[in-house]
Amino acid sequence: MYSIYPIITDKTTKLMEDNQYSFAVDTKVSKDIIKASIESIFEVKVIAINTCRTPKKSRRVGKFTGYKPRYKKAIVTLAEGCSIDLF
Repeated sequence: MYSIYPIITDKTTKLMEDNQYSFAVDTKVSKDIIKASIESIFEVKVIAINTCRTPKKSRRVGKFTGYKPRYKKAIVTLAEGCSIDLF
């Protein structure tokens, strides 16, 4: 199965007030699969899904440079009256 886990930052906690939740998902997952997964796991009604791929970020350890792994971020908008308890 595809890995889906919530992203909890200052910006995403502010989005929770508008009934929008952010999740990190695999890069090859489509919106249909994300919608089906969120609805089955949390038993909520999903209205819209916005996705974006995060940019490459370079990291340095000693003299070696590399990149952090990329992931896709999905912002899920839920129907009125639905909520996800993340805390």
